[in-house]
Amino acid sequence: MLLSDTLATVGVLTVLWHLLRLLWSCWRGFSQYFISQFWQVDLRRYGQWAVVTGATSGIGKAYAIELARRGLDIILVSRSEEKLKTVAKEIEEIYGRKTCIIRADFTDGHSIYPKIAKALQELEIGILVNNVGITYSEHFAYFLETPNAHKKITNIINCNMLSVPQMSRLVLPFMVTRGRGLIVNISSETGVRSHPLLSLYSATKLFVTHFSHCLHAEYKSKGIIVQCVAPFMVSTNMTRHRPVSYITKSAQGFVSEALNTVGYSTYTSGCLSHALQSVVLTLLLPDWLRLSSFFIQQLRKTSDVNPRENERREIMGKEE
Repeated sequence: MLLSDTLATVGVLTVLWHLLRLLWSCWRGFSQYFISQFWQVDLRRYGQWAVVTGATSGIGKAYAIELARRGLDIILVSRSEEKLKTVAKEIEEIYGRKTCIIRADFTDGHSIYPKIAKALQELEIGILVNNVGITYSEHFAYFLETPNAHKKITNIINCNMLSVPQMSRLVLPFMVTRGRGLIVNISSETGVRSHPLLSLYSATKLFVTHFSHCLHAEYKSKGIIVQCVAPFMVSTNMTRHRPVSYITKSAQGFVSEALNTVGYSTYTSGCLSHALQSVVLTLLLPDWLRLSSFFIQQLRKTSDVNPRENERREIMGKEE
């Protein structure tokens, strides 16, 4: 009887533990995606200026515009001076906010950061959005199908990975001194779990995810929030402007919801639609299936473009 009573007690405690975890997850999701729609953090509390990398299109441009709409002055960092001026003019005319533009090509590696550091010196940076990112293929492809691989491998690592700690290094000391600051790192659903046929891109986004978790743990006691945003499909250059639907969000719609989650979660899918997709994908596509040779072969067949056609496409400049 004693053994059976002990086992019964362990069973009850186990069920209660999992029930509490489920209730906690439900509450976090409810607060993150529902309550946040009505009560948002005043982002101006972090400082006067927000820095956005890859700010001339897609998610980056959407962050720049939404942050300006919420009352911050914006520092736009991207590689096209003409596009930078266009976005800056739009922000100044529509929202009446100050702007500063910094032309920088993040694929150039460490050489660009002294110039960026100099431009940021006298400004009160309250928010940093590490958004800039590129991919190397418009479709699912094996790693060895990467066109111009010797150059593109370095470019994607410089842009997707190196930019995140380097930009954080530039703004973090001033945030720590003031005792407040927000860093938003844009990862991807491909950074949540391994994605074959997107191997290098997936690996760079996994780095962003882990770096964000670690940096937040290190500096949350200093008043710094480091939030990792891991979206699914957003209609941008990188996704060839897929039609907006419940599954695919517009960049502006996605960012508006994602910014609402600041203060509610340090890791987020950005919106309820993408959070639900993440749950479904976890249940229907477990690791053993997603990493199987059979699934990879079937996924590769869905590509309607010959791998060699990549060599004729210049997609490296596509920013998230």
